[in-house]
Amino acid sequence: MTHRFTFKLLLCCLLCCIAAETFAHTGSIKGIVYENPGGKPVEGASIYVKNTGQGAATDALGHFFVKGLQKGKYWITVSLVGFETIIRQVEIEDGVTTGLIFNLQPSSIKMSEVAISSKKDIGLGTLSELDLKQRPVNNTQDLMRLVPGLFTSQHQGGGKAEQVFLRGFDCDHGTDVNVSVDGMPVNMISHAHGQGFADSHFIIPELVGELNFGKGPYRIDKGNLTTAGWVEFKTKDHLDKSFVKLDGGSYGYLRAAAGIDLFDRNTTGGRHTAYVAGEYGYNRSYFDRSQDFNRFNLSGKYTSYISDKKKLSITLSGFHTYWNASGQIPERAVSEGIIDRFGELDGEGGSTGRYTVNVQYFQSISNNSYLKANIYAGYYDFSLYSDFTYFLEDTVNGDEIHQAEQRVFGGYNAAYNTRYNIGRMRTKTEVGIGMRYDNIQNSELSHTVNENILLKRIAYGDINESNLYAYLNETIDLLPGLVLNAGTRFDYFIQDYHDKMPAAERKDYNYTNSAFSPKAGIHCNILDNARIYYSYGIGFHSNDTRTLSAGVQHGEAAVIGHILPLASSMDLGLIMKPYDKLLVSFAVWQLDLQQEFTYSGDGGVIEPSGRTRRRGMDLSLRYEILKWLYADADANYAHVRYRDEPQGENYVPLAAAFTSIGGLTFKIHKDLNAGLRYRYMADRPAIEDNSLVAQGYTVCDAVINYIRPRYELGVQVQNLLNTEWREAQFATETRLRSEVTQDIPPQTDICYTPGTPFFIKITATYKF
Repeated sequence: MTHRFTFKLLLCCLLCCIAAETFAHTGSIKGIVYENPGGKPVEGASIYVKNTGQGAATDALGHFFVKGLQKGKYWITVSLVGFETIIRQVEIEDGVTTGLIFNLQPSSIKMSEVAISSKKDIGLGTLSELDLKQRPVNNTQDLMRLVPGLFTSQHQGGGKAEQVFLRGFDCDHGTDVNVSVDGMPVNMISHAHGQGFADSHFIIPELVGELNFGKGPYRIDKGNLTTAGWVEFKTKDHLDKSFVKLDGGSYGYLRAAAGIDLFDRNTTGGRHTAYVAGEYGYNRSYFDRSQDFNRFNLSGKYTSYISDKKKLSITLSGFHTYWNASGQIPERAVSEGIIDRFGELDGEGGSTGRYTVNVQYFQSISNNSYLKANIYAGYYDFSLYSDFTYFLEDTVNGDEIHQAEQRVFGGYNAAYNTRYNIGRMRTKTEVGIGMRYDNIQNSELSHTVNENILLKRIAYGDINESNLYAYLNETIDLLPGLVLNAGTRFDYFIQDYHDKMPAAERKDYNYTNSAFSPKAGIHCNILDNARIYYSYGIGFHSNDTRTLSAGVQHGEAAVIGHILPLASSMDLGLIMKPYDKLLVSFAVWQLDLQQEFTYSGDGGVIEPSGRTRRRGMDLSLRYEILKWLYADADANYAHVRYRDEPQGENYVPLAAAFTSIGGLTFKIHKDLNAGLRYRYMADRPAIEDNSLVAQGYTVCDAVINYIRPRYELGVQVQNLLNTEWREAQFATETRLRSEVTQDIPPQTDICYTPGTPFFIKITATYKF
């Protein structure tokens, strides 16, 4: 039904195109947009030719090109959030390409700078562009929360990747959200702790210049793990100024960060920029046991403008962290007074490191085409001690487990984009190819005691996984303001597992599989201030390589049949500015996920989770109430059920039905601003019959900043109302030590990590 509807809609648009009037294209505009001061090219600025439906967005070198303009005078608008909008009149002549140069001046945030009629694929991404410049950011968890509807929960104070919630998915640590930085994947496939593990803490937040995102599997260049959506970080090519920043707060919190501008375009004839930045963080935290969290980050980026048409960037980064943790605690242990809500039953802890190099290349081939590519390589290690069940399995030593791996990974991405005309239609073709390879040594799940005594190995082996892909996408301007895109992606996987367990009957497993992911969409710009769109696409996430080998060992034929479970999704949405100061976005959506089997890194077993259907609505508002007062709000609803289970037993555990986030930003003075924010998550089912419920919460934060050209001072308060809330929650069968001695059987209840209590932090930044 969905496929037939999509086909009829696209066919109708094509018939409209055939009946359209001939486009005149006798003159052109090309130009470049710079940031002033500094003279650096500006990427992503919107160029719009008023009353024509035509426009462009600047590329990585600040270039843009608009063709097909009839002879006459036109008003050109150049806009980008955080810069003064430029409006200039230009006269177009037959057969002439008019050259233009624009210099954007920085300014305070204005809603009028948001151009819905832009040729940029704005979707909801425009919201994150506004939010990134408006809200204080302390870490990558704060950055992830800029995505409307995306919630995160931290289990171990920043030591592990956050648990992610989006569009009715409990994405675990990243299984259904594709995360990348500068074209390099963050997710770790077939990870010792969980598929798609997306630990982004190696990203220094002060270096993030842009955050892009999308919901659903509609982006053609986003492949594996893109079911609920994707998040893409882009780091800065240069620092506006060198800086030193110190943070200090409650419960022994300390953070120091620095960025040094080594040289920029002003000192190298406009050809080179480079900087180096570092970060150190320590946190004792609010738990009874000191968390002793330590994080070290170092990053450097060099960018060479080889010519007016070529750009090369090289990024090096190193990251290491280690910590202790109190783990998730059962409700009954607190209610019975065995521990308080910040106590622990069995200590946990871990360490991890990531060291990468990423080379990016961009070349403008002509006014109508460009090539971009990146190649990356890295080393990653991970070691984690946890205890989720206490004395359920081993009534003498306890159930502590050790998960570990060492990994070398690398890959390549390349995309060629070109614009041309087919008869009356302006067309854009995007062709991409790429690959990723992961070599994982000593992937381990072991039963241990006291973090240093090995009792027995549960799973132990080596993994090799390769993903090769290619895609083709066409974008066609059917009419002025009416745009169709359609394409498909092909992914091919090679997965190998070498079982190193001494008692294993079979040592080697090899699997290959492939998937086509067709995608299509159409959008229509209305009166320069609204866009209606429809998107349809198929995405997937690969299953952990160990899932497949375990399926063979246990005769689970269905496992092999769902190596790449597919997600079929569609969105119908509207983005509009009812008037200049208000931006509204609304979408209704549906996503069907195939039967799948996932590998539990905590138990070394296969966990089935049947076919599901998710339906929902997203609403986002951005409102400039006054010049000094800005409001934002996001509300997201999702109805999530298993499709093949009886009514009342078909709830999907931890799927959030309703979430909301929002707040007020105050521009008290040109140098003084403040913010008040909330985030809300409703109660959600913890098990399939909803008899156990993960408690919802509302948490409020506040911030005030004093900003001068050479320094910044700030005060931030988290959990302003000191709400008792639970961050991570699971329904888990456990057995406590006291229950063993009293011969009380195991019990299933909610195990949780308590959320941050009232927390105050002071920040100071010096710029030079």
